[in-house]
Amino acid sequence: MTASPNKRPRVAVVWRGDAEARAVASAETSRLKAIFAALDAEGLAAAPAVYGEDCEADFRAQLLDVDAALVWVDPISNGLRRHGLDAILREASAAGVLVSGHPDVIDKIGAKAVLHTTRDLGWGADTHIYATPETFQAEFPVRLATGPRVLKPNRGNGGIGVCPVEGREGGYAHVREARGEPAERTLPLARFMAERSEDLASSGGLVDQPFQPRLADGMVRCYLSGGRVAGFGHQMVRALAAPEDGPGGPRLYSGPDDPRFQKLRWKMEEAWAPGMAALLDIPVRDLPVISDADFLLGPKDATGEDTFVLCEINASSVFPVPDEAPAALAYTLAERLAARRTPVSPKEHRDA
Repeated sequence: MTASPNKRPRVAVVWRGDAEARAVASAETSRLKAIFAALDAEGLAAAPAVYGEDCEADFRAQLLDVDAALVWVDPISNGLRRHGLDAILREASAAGVLVSGHPDVIDKIGAKAVLHTTRDLGWGADTHIYATPETFQAEFPVRLATGPRVLKPNRGNGGIGVCPVEGREGGYAHVREARGEPAERTLPLARFMAERSEDLASSGGLVDQPFQPRLADGMVRCYLSGGRVAGFGHQMVRALAAPEDGPGGPRLYSGPDDPRFQKLRWKMEEAWAPGMAALLDIPVRDLPVISDADFLLGPKDATGEDTFVLCEINASSVFPVPDEAPAALAYTLAERLAARRTPVSPKEHRDA
């Protein structure tokens, strides 16, 4: 679908629901109200597009009749996965709809395997991935003997299955679950590994990183619109911390010019975002119009400056966002739609 030069490009703003929610959805009552307003300010005609398995036909018809789709749907929500949605998004993209983020892009940057693929980019750590139970059984105990580790399922969201593991004497392991019960336990390492081996196949592997001792100093969330920084969030996280560290704090948002994070901004825009895109064979112009990269503070460098260790990228359903982010993502989308209406030279196409 290509917008008429005399009409405002039409944008479907997608979130999960059901047929009943779809029937009453409106921009004014949506949690994405600020994003609808920003899209309107950029000259884009946005409308709700609620997706549910019980209203797939209506959703598909709507999506095939717009110019662009912006998607806020988690990989797993109340036990439901988004395979049906992804199939429709791929179909719409093939028909000419600009889909952000495209399922193929989300598969590359939203899975935890990206931490392993990009480990040498400058934001990495001693990261490994276990694709089979056999490699997990053979290699994880050796790495755990060097210090605490954090295991993460390759696919998932909301901290499900993420856990720091610390080796204990006598072949035991102390485990804290980021989400779930029991939150903390000590058990034989072999038993713990058997449990995780059962989960490994369903999640597409396990990613293993060293535990970052500066966890209590907080996490920095760097919001991106395409390859440009759209803002930051800073939070004292406690999901992976010991109970005695106390409760976590609220995430405090700021714009892209926050002086505390200009070094991180420069690295993201000049090196890390384009470097990741190159490693994953994704044109920068196809990066989601809104995503975020979560960083923990690593060891200080030789000059005493903070280093940053990537712990995940969120690209499926990034919300809430800093106040500055809706305008940034609307600008990025309008820019991309305009580029589709403008002839591009072969050199510009290669450089995009």
